[in-house]
Amino acid sequence: MSEQRNLAQAQDEHARLRPHAPALIDGQLRLSHAQLASAIARTAGHLRALRISTGSLVGVALADHANHVVIMLALARIGAVMLPLDHRWTAGERERVALHFGAALVLIEPAMPVAGLPNVEVDAAWARAVEAAAPDPFIAPGGDAPLLVSLSSGTTGRPKGPRITHDHFLARFRTHWVNLGFVDSDCFACATPLYFGGGRTFVWSTLYLGGKVVLTPPPWESPDLLTVLEREQVSTLFLVPTQLRRLLAEQADAAPLKALRLLFSSGAPLNAQERLAIRHRLNPHFCEYYASTEGGGVTLLTAPDIDEHPDSVGRAVYAVQVQVVDAEHRPLPAGQVGRLRYRSPGCASGFYRDDEASTESFHEGWFYPGDLAQLDEQGFLTLAGRAKDMIIRSGVNIYPEEVETVLRSHPEVRDAAVLGMPHPETGEELLACVVLSGTVSAQRLRLWCEQHLAPYKVPRQFALLEALPLNSSGKVIKSALKADLPKLAADRLFRV
Repeated sequence: MSEQRNLAQAQDEHARLRPHAPALIDGQLRLSHAQLASAIARTAGHLRALRISTGSLVGVALADHANHVVIMLALARIGAVMLPLDHRWTAGERERVALHFGAALVLIEPAMPVAGLPNVEVDAAWARAVEAAAPDPFIAPGGDAPLLVSLSSGTTGRPKGPRITHDHFLARFRTHWVNLGFVDSDCFACATPLYFGGGRTFVWSTLYLGGKVVLTPPPWESPDLLTVLEREQVSTLFLVPTQLRRLLAEQADAAPLKALRLLFSSGAPLNAQERLAIRHRLNPHFCEYYASTEGGGVTLLTAPDIDEHPDSVGRAVYAVQVQVVDAEHRPLPAGQVGRLRYRSPGCASGFYRDDEASTESFHEGWFYPGDLAQLDEQGFLTLAGRAKDMIIRSGVNIYPEEVETVLRSHPEVRDAAVLGMPHPETGEELLACVVLSGTVSAQRLRLWCEQHLAPYKVPRQFALLEALPLNSSGKVIKSALKADLPKLAADRLFRV
C-alpha cells in the first residue's frame, strides 16, 4: 500500500532534526539542512505564484548548480511533474521534446529560450523573487502521484518518457540503502549531470537520508575532482564508464579515490579488464550498478564478485525480479541468450502519453528494456547487447557487445562499437569502429579478434576514429555513428 509520502517532505524533517548539518555544497555556496529546507519552501511559494500547481508538467532545462537541486525538490513538494531537459541540447531539441510532452512552461538558463512555450529564466531576478517569497507550507500528496517524466533514450526518434511516481523513487532509494549501503553520514559527490538519471537519483537519495551532497559537475579535470573528494571527505562517488576510463588513462592519483567508501558505475557496461583495473588501481570497493530510467536499479556486481564473474553485471538487487525469456515470454534455461525483463516496486508501468511504446516494452507487469542477456545458475546476469543492435550474418546471430568486449581488451584500444552493415551475400557484415590509445593497425586488430572469437564474429571492416558519439549516460549513440560513416576519410576506413 502506498504511504502517500511526498519525497520533498524529508527536507523539513532534517531541518528540525539536524538543522546545522551540511546538506548541499556548490562551490562557495554551502547550505545546511535548515537553509536547504527554507530555500525549497520559498521556491515552492514562488512556483505557485507562477501558477504552477499539482499536476503541472514543468520542463527543467538548467545547468548543474544548487538552484537546479532546489527547484527539483520544490516541484516535487507542490506536486508538479518535472520534465528534465538537457541544457546542453540544441534549441531545436529542447523545443521538440518540451512540445511533445506538453510542458506548461520551461525553466531555463538566461538567454536559452525554448520556443513555442512560456519560459521563466532562473537568473538574478528569479533569486530576488525567491528570497522575497514566504515559505509555502503546502505539501502535495506523494505516493503514486507522478513525480517526473524522464527520457529513456535521448532525443532521437520519438521521445519516450516513463511516468515515475514518488513511490517508485522511494522503492529505488531502498535499494540504495540495502545494496549500496547509503547512510545519513554519507557525503555524495555528484560528478555527472543532474539531467542524467543516475546523478539526479543519487543526489535525491542522499538528501532524503539527511546526508551531504557536493556538486562537482562535468566537465572537470581529474586533479580538481580529486581535490574536492579529499577536501569534503567524500564517501560515495558515482561515475559513468567514460569518466572511469579517463581516470585510468590519466594515471590519476588514487589516494582520494581509494579513501571512498563506495565507488560505483552505471549507464553502460564495462569490460572485465576495466572492472579489475578500477578495483585494483582506483578503489577496492568498486561495484557496477546496472540500472534503467524506467526501472531504477536492476543488478549489482559487487567488488568480491568481480574476480569470479568479471563479465557479468551482477545479481538482482533488493525487491527486483529478473528473467531472460524467449519470443513467447517463456523463461529460458540458464546459459541461453534471450530477451531480458524485470519487475520491481520501483519500475514504471508505462510511458507517459504513449500507449504504443508502452505495449512494446511492458507486458503483464514486466518491463523489457530491449537488452539481450543470459543468466547463469547462480543468478548472475551477463548482457549480450541490444536486441535492435543484433547482427545477423549468414543466418547466424552475432551480439555486438561480445565483439566490442574483445576489442576493448586490446591494450591499445580505448573504446569500440560494432555495427552491422548491409552486405549482398551475407545479409550483414561487421564494421568495428575503434578509438585507439596506441598505434595498432586494423590488420593487427583483426588478428586479435581471430585469437578470441569464432571466425564468423570477426569484423571485416575497421573504422579508426578520434571518438565515439556518446549520450549523457556514456552510451554510444550507434545511429549517430552510422550516420557519420559516409563522411569518414578514406584513410580511416579499412577492409582487412
